[in-house]
Amino acid sequence: MKELKYTITDPEGIHARPAGELIKMLKEFESAITIAKDGKSADAKRIFGVMGLAVKQGQEITMTAEGADEEIAIQKIEAFLKENL
Repeated sequence: MKELKYTITDPEGIHARPAGELIKMLKEFESAITIAKDGKSADAKRIFGVMGLAVKQGQEITMTAEGADEEIAIQKIEAFLKENL
């Protein structure tokens, strides 16, 4: 299992456009990927789960990948977050 902690810098937090792009990217991985904030977690491949966490600017999220391609998944997630959120 690989884990990544990231603090959201986008002034709008995690909003619909980047959330949709993130989910689209995550669907290429077979690993189970979760997103967590403040003790709540959700399937990061589902828009309602991601949006339901209502992540705002300055809040820390934890992305977790578990499976055969977890290493590359975490690397791509980190690059996406730095570029978009």
